[in-house]
Amino acid sequence: MLILQHPLEAGQAKGTARLLHRCLPRSRMEVGEAFDPAALRQWLTAAWPGCAAAPGAEPHAVLLYPHSPHDPALPLAAPPPLPAHWLADDAAALRLVVLDGTWRKSRKMLYANPLLQALPRLPLSLPPDLPAARYARLRRAHAPHQLSTLEATCSALAQVEGDAARYAPVLQALEAFIDRQAAHRPATAPAASPEGC
Repeated sequence: MLILQHPLEAGQAKGTARLLHRCLPRSRMEVGEAFDPAALRQWLTAAWPGCAAAPGAEPHAVLLYPHSPHDPALPLAAPPPLPAHWLADDAAALRLVVLDGTWRKSRKMLYANPLLQALPRLPLSLPPDLPAARYARLRRAHAPHQLSTLEATCSALAQVEGDAARYAPVLQALEAFIDRQAAHRPATAPAASPEGC
C-alpha cells in the first residue's frame, strides 16, 4: 500500500496515516502535494519488500477514492474502470494508493498529479447500517459516517481481501490512539455562575 500524505496533515497530532503506516509493515508513506512524476511512477509500479506481485510484474495500482463525475472542483476525465480480474484473480498484487488529507486537500493532490488521475478507483462499499465513525470522537466530520484515513483503508482492504478480521487489530490500535488523544484534551472550562464568583 502507498500512502500519500498532504503536507498539512504531516504535523497533525490527530492524524491516523502515521498509525496506519506503522501497523501495516508493507506500506510506504510519502508526503507532498504535487509529486515528481518519475518518483510517483516508481512508487506506483516498482516492487518493494512485501510486494505480492509476481517477479518481474508490476503491481496493479488502484486509488482509494470515490468516483467524482459531477465534482465541479475536480474537472477531470473519468478514471479508467477497475479491471474485474484485478479483484478476483490478482487481489494479492493490488497496490492500494491512499490520499491522506481533508477532502479539499485530497482533491488538490489528485488534480496536481496526472498519474493519480489515470489510476482505476476503488470506491468503498459500506453497509447502510455502518456505525458512526470511531474517529469522529476526535475530529469533526461533515457526515456521521465519514471515515479517517485508517478506517477507510481498513475497510477497503477488508473489502478487497474478504477478511475484515485481519484488520481488527489495526482498528483496535485506532481505538487506543483515540482514547490517548481524548485523555490529553484540556478539560472544559466550568460555566460561569450567575453571581460571577
